[in-house]
Amino acid sequence: MFFLLFSLPCLGGMASGLLGRKIGVTGSHIITTSAVMIAAILSIIGFYEVVLCHSPVTIHLGDWVHSEVLTVSWSLTFDTLSMSIITTVLIISSLVHLYSIDYMSSDPHNQRFFSYLSLFTFFMVLLVSGDNYFVLFVGWEFIAVCSYLLINFWFTVIEANKSAMQSFIVNRVGDMALSVSFLAIVALFGNVDFSTVFSLAPMMNESALTMIGLLLLFGGMGKSAQIGLNTWLPTAMAGPTPVSSLIHSATLVSAGVYVLLRSSPLLEYSSTALIAITWIGSITAFFAASTGLLQNDLKRVIAYSTCSQMGYLFLACGLSQYNTALFHLVNHAFFKALLFLSAGAVLHAVYDQQDMRRLGGFLGLLPFTYTAILIGSLSLMAVPFMTGFYSKDLILELAYSQYVFHGSIAYWFGTISAGLTAFYSFRILSMTFLSYPNASKKVYDTAHDAAILAMIPMTILAILAIFFGYITRDLYVGMGTDALGNALFTHPSHISLIEAEVIPTTYKLLPSFITFFSAAIAFALYQYSPQLISSLANTTLGYNIYKFLNGKYYIEVLYNSFIIPAGLGLGYILSKQVDRGLVEQVFGYGLTSGLRITSDKMAKLDTGAIPSYTIYFALSLVLLTILLIAPVLAILDIHPTEFLQDIHTFVDPRVIVTFIITIIIICYLKKDKIRGKLHIPFYILSYLLPSLFITYSIHSILEYVFILF
Repeated sequence: MFFLLFSLPCLGGMASGLLGRKIGVTGSHIITTSAVMIAAILSIIGFYEVVLCHSPVTIHLGDWVHSEVLTVSWSLTFDTLSMSIITTVLIISSLVHLYSIDYMSSDPHNQRFFSYLSLFTFFMVLLVSGDNYFVLFVGWEFIAVCSYLLINFWFTVIEANKSAMQSFIVNRVGDMALSVSFLAIVALFGNVDFSTVFSLAPMMNESALTMIGLLLLFGGMGKSAQIGLNTWLPTAMAGPTPVSSLIHSATLVSAGVYVLLRSSPLLEYSSTALIAITWIGSITAFFAASTGLLQNDLKRVIAYSTCSQMGYLFLACGLSQYNTALFHLVNHAFFKALLFLSAGAVLHAVYDQQDMRRLGGFLGLLPFTYTAILIGSLSLMAVPFMTGFYSKDLILELAYSQYVFHGSIAYWFGTISAGLTAFYSFRILSMTFLSYPNASKKVYDTAHDAAILAMIPMTILAILAIFFGYITRDLYVGMGTDALGNALFTHPSHISLIEAEVIPTTYKLLPSFITFFSAAIAFALYQYSPQLISSLANTTLGYNIYKFLNGKYYIEVLYNSFIIPAGLGLGYILSKQVDRGLVEQVFGYGLTSGLRITSDKMAKLDTGAIPSYTIYFALSLVLLTILLIAPVLAILDIHPTEFLQDIHTFVDPRVIVTFIITIIIICYLKKDKIRGKLHIPFYILSYLLPSLFITYSIHSILEYVFILF
C-alpha cells in the first residue's frame, strides 16, 4: 500500500508525458487524476495506520552508495511527520488535478501539464518520505525542476520565462547551503541516515551542530521564501493558477519547513541556530504581511500571505514548537489552496485580469467564489473557530510564554502581522467583490461562477478550512498527545505548552482584537471612504510609504543594483584571471605545453654523441649512488650536514670543478658547431674527464662506506 501511494503519481505522470498522443487529453485527465486520487485514499488509510495506530513503516528499495567510507540506501520511512505531510500533499494535489480539468480545458497542451503536475507531486512525496538526507536531497532538487517546468508552462510568454528562471536561480542559492550542510553531516557523523545522525547528535560538538543548523536554515530559506530569498515567490504567479495553488500550499514552500522539522534532533542542541530561526521567521512574517498590504495584483497579495505564513512556521520551529508548526503547516495548506483556487475562478471569469483596481462588483455574479474566498480569508486571519485559529493563535501564545527576548519579539511581530493580514484580506474582498464595478461591460456580461469540476475541490477545501483544525487539534497539540511519537524531538527544557495556557488574558486576546480591528478599518476605508485613501496617498508621507511597501522594501532593487553586478564582476574575474588564467596556465594549457616542451628538449638530448651519453651515465650513476647511500645514512643516524662536511675528505673538489667546466665546453661546442682541429682534442677531453670523475667518485664513496662499517 505504501509503495503504491508513493509510486502511483509517478506512473500517472509518465503515462501522460510519454503516451500523451496515444491516450489523448481525456485519457490523460483520467489516468493522472485517478492515480493521484487513489494515492490520496491510500494515504488516508496509511495515516490511520501510522499516526493513529502508531505503526510506522520503512521500505528498503536498495543500496545507492555502498563503500567502506559511506553507505547510502534508497529507503522510505512513513512515520507521523511524513504521513501528515504526504496525506496533505496528495489530497490537495488530487483536488488541484480535478480543478485543472476545467481550468486548463482550452489549453492545447493538457497532457504535458498534467504530466508535470503528477511528477511534481511524486517528487514531493519522495522528499518527505526519504529515510536519509541524500534521498531527501534528490526530491528537493527535482521539485525545483518540476516547479521550473510548471511556472514556465506557457514558455512563449517572456514573463513566464523570467519568473521561472528567477525561481530556479534563487532556489539554487539555498540549495548550495543545504548541500554543504549534508556534506558537513557526512564529515561529522560519517552517515546520512536519520536514525544514525539523530542518535549521535547529543554527543557531538555544539559549534559543529550550530554550523549545520545555520546551513539547514539557509537552505530552508530558499524553498520557503524567507526574507532575502523571497523574491521568487510572488513572481511564480506567472504560471497557471493550479500551479500556484500547489506550490504555495503543500509542496515547494513546505519543503523548507519540513527540513527544519525533520532535523529537530539536531536543532535542539544548538540554541544559536534556534534563535536565528526565530528571528528570520519573525522578520519574514512582518515583512511579507506589510508588503502584501498595498499590492494590487490579486494573486501576488495571496502569494505574500504565503510568505508571511511561512514566517510563522519558521518562528514556531525556532521556539522548539515543532508539533504546532506541523499543525499550522497542514492547516495552512488547506486554506491557502482554497484561496488560490478561488482566485483562479475569479481570473477565469474576468479574462485573466489580475489587477484588483480593475475589478469590483462581482458579489452578485460570483457568489460561490466570494463565499470560498471569504472562508479562506477568515481562516487565514485566524478568526476564532476557523481552522487557522487553532494553530496560528497557539503559535503566538507559545511565543509569549517563552519569557525570553526573542520570544517576545516573535510575539509582537506575529501579532502585528496578524493585523496586517486581516487588513489585506478584507482589502481583497472589498476591491474584488464589494466595491464599485471597474471592469469593462464585456466582463460583467460573461462573468459566471466556476464549473462543477472546479466547485467540488473548492467545496472540499472550504469544509477543511472550517473544521479540520477543530477536529485534529487534540491530535497534534493536545496536552499529553503521543501521536507524533519519535518523529519530532523537543528537548525537555524547551517544552512550554503548559505555560501557554496561563499567560495573561490580555495577551491571549490581543491578536484576535487586532485582527478584527484591522479588518474593520479595511472594510470601512474601501467601502465607505475610498477618497480618504486617495488623499493619504497624495501626501508626501503616504506616497513614500506606498512606494516603499509596493516596492517590496526595495530588496530587488538592492539585488539588481549591488549584489548581482558584484556577483557578475567577481564571476568575470574568477573566470578570466583564475579559471582561464592561473588555473589554465598551471594545470590546463600550462601542463600540456610544459609536457610538450619538456619532451621536445629531452628528445634533443638524443644526439648520438658518445660524450653526451657519458655525461648522462655519470649523472645517473651519481644519483643512483646517492639514493643507495641515503637509507644507510638514515639507519646509522648520520645527519646530512655532517655527511657534507666529511665528504671533502674523500672527494676532491677540483675534480668536480673540472667536470663542470667540461660540460660547459661541450655545450659551447654544440651550440656554436665548432669544426676544425680543436674539435678532436676537446672531445677526447670530454671522454677522459668524466671517466676519471666517475672512477674517483665511486672509489671515494666505497671508501667512505668501508670506514663506516
